[in-house]
Amino acid sequence: MFVKVILLELLMATSITVKGQVTIPKKIRDALKLSAGDGIDFAVNRDGQVVVLKTGARPPRQRDRFDAARGKADVRWRTDALMALLRGAD
Repeated sequence: MFVKVILLELLMATSITVKGQVTIPKKIRDALKLSAGDGIDFAVNRDGQVVVLKTGARPPRQRDRFDAARGKADVRWRTDALMALLRGAD
């Protein structure tokens, strides 16, 4: 199965992966000024043509309550010592 995209009278084709993903051709990305993380919307017009629209950049990931603590631990546990502490003495 192929998806056909028309831009400035150029026909570009790309294939769909088994996951339903497609690569947007470089000329399309350039025309829409798309970069990694940008959002896009797909619509089907009355003629059955697929329209791709830029929606803007993906919102930044919100920090969770553990972000401040990540990578801050200064205790260097050996695996066997940590497992003994967590499991208790036999």
